[in-house]
Amino acid sequence: MKNYIKADEWNIIEEGFDPHLNKISESIFSLGNGRMGQRANFEETYTGETLLGNYVAGVYYPDKTRVGWWKNGYPEYFAKVLNAANWVGIEVKLEDEILDLATAEVSDFKRVLNMHAGVLERTFTAKLKSGKTVKVKATRFCSIADDEVGAIRYSITPLNFEGKITTNIFC
Repeated sequence: MKNYIKADEWNIIEEGFDPHLNKISESIFSLGNGRMGQRANFEETYTGETLLGNYVAGVYYPDKTRVGWWKNGYPEYFAKVLNAANWVGIEVKLEDEILDLATAEVSDFKRVLNMHAGVLERTFTAKLKSGKTVKVKATRFCSIADDEVGAIRYSITPLNFEGKITTNIFC
């Protein structure tokens, strides 16, 4: 695997989008605050390979399945973490065309996890099959001050067209 992550004192940085590395990046750029944790899944529709993950502390089920390698000293069961509702889903339509990074031509992609501020930022330019091009900036965090709060700021700038842009929130 190539070394594609850049680091500095407080930031983990990914420049360029490689769909084959997306599931790894979703783990590396995860957010959490002690109450909830979330993989760095894209806010907008993504039909490529992804592992959606939103988790709440203390929500699990005991898996009491015994397997052949069970030995003395192992726990009676393993805790399996359950996926919580996905609160970051935003469907973006440029007129009637859905923004999907799996089918768009993506450039200027940058994802930064600021470990000091606890903020995940992502920017990119996407050219859809119709030729419409947009610049997107997404910022997300899970509050440490109020551990039940997460927020997203999502902005879309059309670069080469005028038309209707709509968003729908989905979970």
